[in-house]
Amino acid sequence: MVLAREGESCPGIIGRSPAIVKLSKLIVKVAASHANVLVQGESGTGKELVARAIHLASPRAMGPFLGENCAALSESLIESELFGHVRGAFTGAERDRRGLFALADGGTLFLDEVGDMSPRIQAKLLRVLQEGEFRPLGGRDLIRTDMRIISATNRDLRGMVETGSFRGDLYYRLDVVDMKLPPLRERSEDVPLLAEHFLSRVRGQAKRGISKEAHEMLARYPWPGNVRELQNVIERAAVMAPGTVIGVDALPDAVIDYALAERGDGYPHGASKPHEMVMIEAALIKFRGDKAKTARAIGWSANGQKKTKFWML
Repeated sequence: MVLAREGESCPGIIGRSPAIVKLSKLIVKVAASHANVLVQGESGTGKELVARAIHLASPRAMGPFLGENCAALSESLIESELFGHVRGAFTGAERDRRGLFALADGGTLFLDEVGDMSPRIQAKLLRVLQEGEFRPLGGRDLIRTDMRIISATNRDLRGMVETGSFRGDLYYRLDVVDMKLPPLRERSEDVPLLAEHFLSRVRGQAKRGISKEAHEMLARYPWPGNVRELQNVIERAAVMAPGTVIGVDALPDAVIDYALAERGDGYPHGASKPHEMVMIEAALIKFRGDKAKTARAIGWSANGQKKTKFWML
């Protein structure tokens, strides 16, 4: 999830960081067109939310917004989901069924994890994009569709094109407009806004807010799982916090451990191995694999007691 700056006409977006303000303006600009959009970003950065925001700000807002995760279904299932089928097309097809290409007519179709499509489905999707028509499985008649495709991936599609695992002609059809979502670690100023937003959405919670120190720790953590991980942490904290305000004691050990180490208070003695590994992995992500910076952040020197395994990673 991404959030919107007040005053920006971008549905569903919250945040004050320069990256999110820029993204919000781009969404509004892109929404006015009918161009296909490729949304790229790490898992948990809010790719579907951005796709929905584009749809809601577009002339197609009154039409349907439908989505499918291309990685979640087998080749045969995703083909049936997209194209639909007629009665008797295969075993179990007891009646005609409209696919997403037909249902999304006049609206937007969001294809998540598009890089996981098989070569055969890639070829069939390309034809639909080129011709604006398709044939349901087992059918004879072509059906026209007017839909906008917004696709998303956390994979390097351009690199996949170069290696031959993704069709170049399809890539350029999907990537008319390219939108890259920043990871949460690159916009830590948005963490407090997001945290308070997620807290307000927890059903039945009686918490009035989040303490200053808890907010500080949340902002320091690099969030390898991005906004999805932050949402999970806040929902858990709303349940675990003993009082009316979420304090440090309600946060996961991994968040506390990392914040204390980065603040210079050292790594807490007695922390469990899983928490230790989470902290190391989060630091490596934040410092883009730089082991020296990671070691300094978690309070280890090259000559430290735990140097052997870490420096051999």
